[in-house]
Amino acid sequence: MTSPGTARRLWALGEPYHAVTYFADEARAAGGATGLRGFWSVYFAQRAAPLGPVGAEVVTATFYNFAPSFVARRVPDVWSSTTPAAALEARLSGVDGAVRRVLGEWADSPEAAEAARLAGAAAAAVDLPGRPLAAANAGLEVPGEPHLALWQALTTLREHRGDGHSAALLDREVSGVGAHVLAAAAGRSDREWLQRARGWDDGEWTAAADELAARGWLDGAELSAEGLAMVTAIEADTDRLALRPWRALGDTGCDRLAELLVPLRRAVVTAGLFPDRNPIGAPDPE
Repeated sequence: MTSPGTARRLWALGEPYHAVTYFADEARAAGGATGLRGFWSVYFAQRAAPLGPVGAEVVTATFYNFAPSFVARRVPDVWSSTTPAAALEARLSGVDGAVRRVLGEWADSPEAAEAARLAGAAAAAVDLPGRPLAAANAGLEVPGEPHLALWQALTTLREHRGDGHSAALLDREVSGVGAHVLAAAAGRSDREWLQRARGWDDGEWTAAADELAARGWLDGAELSAEGLAMVTAIEADTDRLALRPWRALGDTGCDRLAELLVPLRRAVVTAGLFPDRNPIGAPDPE
């Protein structure tokens, strides 16, 4: 049976291909052509677009780990510059341009079609109840071009995983800022960068750290033994909750998709379209 480790590995291998929509010049240009200005306006509009012209409250709820004030500076104003339909069209246009530049003829290759078929089969099996971002993306029309169909499937799968991660945090009463405090305490990132990338101020960060310390999860700025156990449990639950689509694809299909994604990940990272330090967060490919 496919293991939770398979879910984590395929997420890590597929995330860079998804992330070209944030970091490629073509993607930024496509977002700007709709009237959006700045990285975060493009990000919030394009990621939220499958949900429709939602307000800041819905984006804060579904994205989970951004400060409400950070979201509110962009949403719902982004919908005065563009529409969800235009944002969806722009994100595919940007991905198309970036992939064709970086991967050339691969976009029309049998390997692209095979990867799209495998990822599409997994995406068709995502859990919908309680998975708003996954469900919104699953409801979109599948693009006809294989490299775009692959991107859409991987996007649905990563949002499915993200919805499950939010559920794992919520189950343990860990807030969005609290999740970042734990990540910094675990050494996966640093406080200054996380605050800047997610909009939490010093007061909000300190309050979350104090609350986690009162629960016995922090020992100073580091994880306590209990905190380490809880972080490990949250990550294990995230993998477990992400598993259903990969089990539907099966071990053979998962192994083949991983094989097909390895050179794509390498090409995207080499091209600088998935920097180690980025506002979205870089997963460990192992």
